[in-house]
Amino acid sequence: MADNLIQKKGESTWYVRLAVPVDVRKAMGGKSVLIQSLKTGLRSEAMTRRLSVLADWKAAIAAAREKRALPEDWQEGVISKLEQFDQIALEQKRKLIGETVPDLPPHDPKMLAKMEADPNMVAFATKLVTDKMKNGLAGQIQFEERLAHLFKRLVPAQFAKNYQLNAAQRTELDALTGNPSSYKPASLITTARLKTYREFRESRGGAPKHVDQQVVKMERLSAFLKKEGLPINFDTVDEWLKSLNRAPATLGQYLMAGTAFWKWAIKYDAAWREEFKDKVNPFVGHELPQGGGSETAGKDREIYTRADTLKLHQAALDNRDRPLADLIALGWYTGARIEELCRLSKDNVVIVDGIKCFDFPKSKSKASKRVVPIHPSLLLTIDRLSEDSTDTFLIPTNSHDHYGKRSHAISKAFGRLRTAAGFTKLHVFHSFRHTVVTELIRADVPDALAKELVGHETGSVTHDVYSKGASTVQKLAAISKLPSLG
Repeated sequence: MADNLIQKKGESTWYVRLAVPVDVRKAMGGKSVLIQSLKTGLRSEAMTRRLSVLADWKAAIAAAREKRALPEDWQEGVISKLEQFDQIALEQKRKLIGETVPDLPPHDPKMLAKMEADPNMVAFATKLVTDKMKNGLAGQIQFEERLAHLFKRLVPAQFAKNYQLNAAQRTELDALTGNPSSYKPASLITTARLKTYREFRESRGGAPKHVDQQVVKMERLSAFLKKEGLPINFDTVDEWLKSLNRAPATLGQYLMAGTAFWKWAIKYDAAWREEFKDKVNPFVGHELPQGGGSETAGKDREIYTRADTLKLHQAALDNRDRPLADLIALGWYTGARIEELCRLSKDNVVIVDGIKCFDFPKSKSKASKRVVPIHPSLLLTIDRLSEDSTDTFLIPTNSHDHYGKRSHAISKAFGRLRTAAGFTKLHVFHSFRHTVVTELIRADVPDALAKELVGHETGSVTHDVYSKGASTVQKLAAISKLPSLG
């Protein structure tokens, strides 16, 4: 049956037959085989007629495979779309009486195409336009209401087309479309609301990482409220904070994220504004624990001694992780941030006043852009890394996170190495900055020069604004006071 043609026993008519793949049978109505009469007894004619039928079936199978599983809180997506059409209709009616309203959002080409392909929809839309033209302002207002109703009728059909729905979900979809107010989300911090919030923040130029972090914090609060069946208020936010087991500074970041979301929702989300119009921001006024929370809360980071660094360096070599061993050496001799080190390239190794230096580009602050002489004990390592580099970077790494950070994977590797070597969470890679500053101060390097070498602002207007800083020779003399690992 390579040509998909069959004849039933006792019949001369030809049928086209196609087995339905197992992975789409549910989406195809539970059928394992599709069969259709070609209404001809001539095989040559059946061979031609079968082609269009097979094409339709294969397209349906492909479409079924493209259907996605229902997302969590899918009801919010339906209601959000329905509310969007109601809001557009309201704004267009306000526009008719002379008010200034936002521009219409771009049309959905798929929805318009579906309308144009449906004769009943075309007839309905034509009648709407006719009524609008002949009934003046009243007709125009009625037109906007009916147009919104027309688009809302398409929402369930489009949703069912894009997602796989079982019978219960189809029933719920119909109920939501008929009465959106019947749905009560487990948490008012809904997926749809957070999506809108994210889009708003991004449209205002928010840094992707910062926006992600704040949205994730709100997702965690929403999950907590859903799990516990709680409304959002001061007391439930307080319970949530206690459940996090985080340091006070981190809890403060959660509260700042909550306040940012609250201010946006009160100002830009009409439903939220109505719900909480007489409520105060539940994220303000909290007394955070001092020294409580996580095991490192209220504690200063530890520095690495020379013995500690040698232990970590050797452990990396024992693991045959030369890049990590080199990174540890760079941390000891520079005190630079891990991402700064991972971004150093051969082009960042420069000669200034006859002295080989690192030219650190600006990262976190103005002071982070600096030229630092390379410690004499590090020169051979830098020569080797420059020669071995295949992508200009001194430290090879294969993994970037979605914010473009080169240090993501090697930072995780360092964390595992540190833990295996018996160090606590108070020892982090950033501790090398503490180590270098401490060693420089103990070697009687002036405070301003020590800060200049690691990229810290001095806090002095005279130095930060007017001074061009120490000479390359002075900086080399200072950096050379760091103990050698050799």
